[in-house]
Amino acid sequence: MVHILETDRLILRELVTTDAPDFFNLNLDPEVIQYTGDQAFENIAGAEDFLRNYDHYLKYGFGRWAVIKKTNNEFLGWCGLKYTEETAEYDLGFRFFRKNWNTGYATESAIACLDLGFKKSGIEKVVGRVMKVNTRSIHVLEKMGFSFLKTIDFAGEPGLVYQIDKSGFNPLLS
Repeated sequence: MVHILETDRLILRELVTTDAPDFFNLNLDPEVIQYTGDQAFENIAGAEDFLRNYDHYLKYGFGRWAVIKKTNNEFLGWCGLKYTEETAEYDLGFRFFRKNWNTGYATESAIACLDLGFKKSGIEKVVGRVMKVNTRSIHVLEKMGFSFLKTIDFAGEPGLVYQIDKSGFNPLLS
């Protein structure tokens, strides 16, 4: 497993096929995926297949990272950047088990991912797409300095796009 980032409480590393049970269970919770537009995996093998074929690390040098709690090596969820070729955009995403909501893990891991993207990957701006009703994720984006950019259709629901530029990112203020 490739260790990518470390914060005070967290380790961020590449997702690997042995994460499939946790990845499957994360997406199995309807409350966790209710604002994502994603469907649950049919089984653990489906999650394993997704992870086996995940190529962002090789293609772009970054991706969605497993977020691991330092004190006990618990898989908390994932966070990271994704490049979409069709729109030429870098997108910040995060997803955590419900028991880890309101703990600051999303903000802490997202700050580390943005810092890596801006400083080491040469990214100039990052967007965050959210369903309008997803107030928790909107709060995380705004807390980090993202600004509202536009409204969109998000999986058939009203959505919002937020954006942050490299020049406007200050990891110490987030």
